[in-house]
Amino acid sequence: MEYIQISGKTRQEAIEKAIEKLGVDESKLDIQVVDEGSKGFLGIGAKDYIIKVKKIVDREDLIREFLGKVFKSMDIVCDINIVQTEENTRVEIKGEDAAMFIGKRGESLDSLQMLTNIVVSKALDSHEKIILDIENYREKREKSLIAYAKKMAKKVIFQRRNIKLEPMNPYERRVIHYALQDDSRINTFSEGEEPNRRIVLSLKKGGFNHNRGRYSNRHENTEEE
Repeated sequence: MEYIQISGKTRQEAIEKAIEKLGVDESKLDIQVVDEGSKGFLGIGAKDYIIKVKKIVDREDLIREFLGKVFKSMDIVCDINIVQTEENTRVEIKGEDAAMFIGKRGESLDSLQMLTNIVVSKALDSHEKIILDIENYREKREKSLIAYAKKMAKKVIFQRRNIKLEPMNPYERRVIHYALQDDSRINTFSEGEEPNRRIVLSLKKGGFNHNRGRYSNRHENTEEE
């Protein structure tokens, strides 16, 4: 929010006008003095006290306000729990109909997360990441992806050929890479363009032990754009 300039005969009058105009308590205002004004002589030459003010926007309040409007527009009631960590802000959403915002493979959830980040970043001029989750979907999806990665890695070993996985978003590709990063006989790399970018699993040279029949992975691509 941009600063607005407000004047009054006194500092207190200017602040009271700001409170009325912005609809918040004084504790929620960022107040800067522009001109302290003057009483003049016998009222002649008096100058108003001028301040510039803007709302102090609370990160959690902003997130709740935005998501609340989205859910209200869909006539859905959801509980929103926000946890601030050193790396990001995690938002857990729960509700009887909240799952409708997940979408196919989390696409709707990712879109809602992107919009939330845009709104908050613009309002606070901050680029701290906000992670949205609904009914623990992301945790469940991550476990599913890890199991899928290990299953496909075994298939690469036994069939002795490269396997292309289904197209995935950057987050899902990172999960696959990290799931196999300790398997020294399997290479993982990404190919293609969004939204059809996918991971390829390949058997590293010497990656199959005929006597032991075991496999492992070499993590080639630790970062997804």
